[in-house]
Amino acid sequence: MKIGILGGTFDPPHYGHLELAEAALRQLRLAQVIFMPAKQPPHKSNGDISPLAARVAMLERALRDKPAFAISLLEAKRAGPSYTVDTLRQLHHDLPPRTKIFFLMGLDSLQNLPTWYQPQEIVKLCKLAVLKRPGYFADLNALEKKVPGVQRAVVFVHAPESAISASEIRARAARGENIDAFTPRAVAAYIKRRRLYRAAPSESDAKKRNPSS
Repeated sequence: MKIGILGGTFDPPHYGHLELAEAALRQLRLAQVIFMPAKQPPHKSNGDISPLAARVAMLERALRDKPAFAISLLEAKRAGPSYTVDTLRQLHHDLPPRTKIFFLMGLDSLQNLPTWYQPQEIVKLCKLAVLKRPGYFADLNALEKKVPGVQRAVVFVHAPESAISASEIRARAARGENIDAFTPRAVAAYIKRRRLYRAAPSESDAKKRNPSS
């Protein structure tokens, strides 16, 4: 069995995430793609991301009617920072024997792999399903010198190049602009209704907010 793992903050989830997941599902013949929101990414402070409940609520809306996609809170339930290598080790423990794990990522993330925690272990525990992104190229020879084994681990996924970024969506939402072109309509509606990414609400407004509704 082959399983795809797509990690990230998903703040918010957008069509770029879905395009990568759908391309990997089809081209690699995966049984399932699991979206795994991080509770506290090591490179971000708690104040830099939306509450976990809100991000999970957006993911649930983004993945409606997509039976091959699922959500796991494995990283979200872990205390402290989320490290990919720990997640992969836990998955190998939990999943059936001989399950092949494909960790989905953009080409920009691949280029940054040497800065990740224990990257040499990561490439032993999974295949890296990489989607090329605008403005990036893969120098696998240079990466191999820094992370031995990475060349054998990489498999490229082909999909229409997308310049969608969560930061741009947040900026547009903060300005009150329409974001339907970048994220599923149910997600956009949730962001608008909850006023995510807008100025902090007053104390009375905050009491009315419930991210999971």
